[in-house]
Amino acid sequence: MMRVSFEKVGLTMSEISHKRIKTNGIWLHIVEQGAGPLVLLLHGFPEFWYSWRHQIAHLTKYGYHVVAPDMRGYGDSDSPLSPDSYTIVHLVGDMVGLLDHFGEQQAFVVGHDWGAIVGWHLSLFRPDRVKALVALSAPYFQRSENTRSTEFFRKRFGDGCYVYQFQEPGRAEKAFARYDYLAVIKKFLLITKTDYLAAPYGMEIIDYLETVATLPPWITEEELQVYADKFLESGFTGAINYFRNIELNWELLGPWEGSKINVPTKYIVGDKDIGFEILGTKDYVKGEVFKSLVPNLEVVILDGHHFIQQEMPQQVSKEILSFLLKYSEF
Repeated sequence: MMRVSFEKVGLTMSEISHKRIKTNGIWLHIVEQGAGPLVLLLHGFPEFWYSWRHQIAHLTKYGYHVVAPDMRGYGDSDSPLSPDSYTIVHLVGDMVGLLDHFGEQQAFVVGHDWGAIVGWHLSLFRPDRVKALVALSAPYFQRSENTRSTEFFRKRFGDGCYVYQFQEPGRAEKAFARYDYLAVIKKFLLITKTDYLAAPYGMEIIDYLETVATLPPWITEEELQVYADKFLESGFTGAINYFRNIELNWELLGPWEGSKINVPTKYIVGDKDIGFEILGTKDYVKGEVFKSLVPNLEVVILDGHHFIQQEMPQQVSKEILSFLLKYSEF
């Protein structure tokens, strides 16, 4: 497999520093750049710190200390063997440990997809550690009986639902292995489907996802290869283990039943994100229930898809910066 240097995709090694930091009993790999108020950039599935390459440079230029970790199970960070080591409590604990490492009581937190879910719950569990939150793509949902069991996903979307298929240890990994790593990355990162990710009966989700013939203008073959190279090293199990804790997370979140998230928050989503229209996400994020759960909330809807910080890097970077500046003291 071809390997691509970061220099070829717009990041020189002199611009960022790489470190491994001990936190919450594991080692996390991080990249950092700049000086000033701390900003944590938390990636989602299936990515690593590199998904924030545009925002790292932008926020650094405006006087922020930017730290983008490979979340546990991803990239050059540790991947615990047990699926039970990927609960929301573990993931939030990792971030608290990063704040402690840098000696910061509070940080700005920006998260996309699963990174947004971690950001929401860091703000729920430890609001004293979050100065303000920017969540991309994944909104905050209150704990509900309907999300307790993966049977909910199977009954609503069928056996082809990706969340349901991801539950069985090794199933998704075996299916992914029929393709090379670059093909898997293309199937996910270049997704344009707006319905929920569910394959027809008897088909694996990875087989259902399309491989585009022409790349969109916002990403290059070389950038996609960076992802492929990294997952060739790490594999996909750690990333998929996040989904294997949905039921356990429901049990762990019991003490926060009915709690609100009171930290200042901006939510950014693309109007062509997965399920945005057909699953009611649009009505939810524009409605009163979401605002009642997150009282200090701004909602921004952009013309884009799921991986919006890469698809629309300048606009998303400006939205993040404008929000952070409201709560920054320079």
